[in-house]
Amino acid sequence: MSPQKIIIDTDPGQDDAVAILLALASPEELDVLGITAVAGNVPLSLTSKNARIICELAGKTDVKVFAGCDAPLERPLITAEHVHGKTGLDGPTLPDPAMPLTDGHAVDFIIDTFRSHEAGTVTLCTLGPLTNVAVALQRAPDIAEKIQRVVMMGGAYFEVGNITPTAEFNIYVDPEAAKLVFAAGIPITVLPLDVTHKALVTTERNDAFRALGSAAGIAVAEMTDFFERFDKEKYGSNGAPLHDPCVIAWLLKPDIFSGREINVEIETGSALTLGMTVADWWRVSGRPANALFIGDIDANAFFTLLTERLARY
Repeated sequence: MSPQKIIIDTDPGQDDAVAILLALASPEELDVLGITAVAGNVPLSLTSKNARIICELAGKTDVKVFAGCDAPLERPLITAEHVHGKTGLDGPTLPDPAMPLTDGHAVDFIIDTFRSHEAGTVTLCTLGPLTNVAVALQRAPDIAEKIQRVVMMGGAYFEVGNITPTAEFNIYVDPEAAKLVFAAGIPITVLPLDVTHKALVTTERNDAFRALGSAAGIAVAEMTDFFERFDKEKYGSNGAPLHDPCVIAWLLKPDIFSGREINVEIETGSALTLGMTVADWWRVSGRPANALFIGDIDANAFFTLLTERLARY
């Protein structure tokens, strides 16, 4: 079977970086057509730089990396340096990238890719705010029926919120974009905080990354060393959750996850609950399902997969 074609839309971020490394280490299953950067964890100038840093760390300098939208559809940009540090990749010391950005805008690349491929053959993996995807759908609504699936890290139900009491960061940064994507009729898989908070990098798991001895393994361990201080203090957890790699892991081994098809709506009108993913987990609204909302993960299997793939570097 030929590998699944994917686009990774991302705002790196240490956990985004691990997700990119996981995807690029899995060429038998995943064909990364391009990486599109969006403003989110840090501004666009840094997310587009960080994506290239990670491609070089992986030894994949032929990957196309595009810069995309530098601000949400209707709101000022909110960033997360308090979690990820001033560069977004604080922790390891990594060189500036030598590989250039690919010419053109990320949104144009997304549109052109779906228009040039047969319907249902390319999956869109979103690891940050959904601005690039929403703008692509606004400019080219015809691509909605060509997207095989959007697999996203975002939202929450039982875990509720991490940037406000009711909202997860990726959705909160651009709730209007998220609302548009969820209403577009595209098959969607959601990897929410409910799952990612179970994918904790414990000391033992991080030691396994470091013990790989490779530049990639050591860098991942150092990234986690940096950003786990925030999560341990905030949640009292035993380690940092690896949010974004869950997206790639779901594509590689969907059987280690479980969830249900439900309706998900995005709150855009309330100051109190702005950006909330109103997930009808108990199916009480009567609204039709529009997403596969993942509720659980086999964390040991996830870290076995991740460590095995990082060992390929």
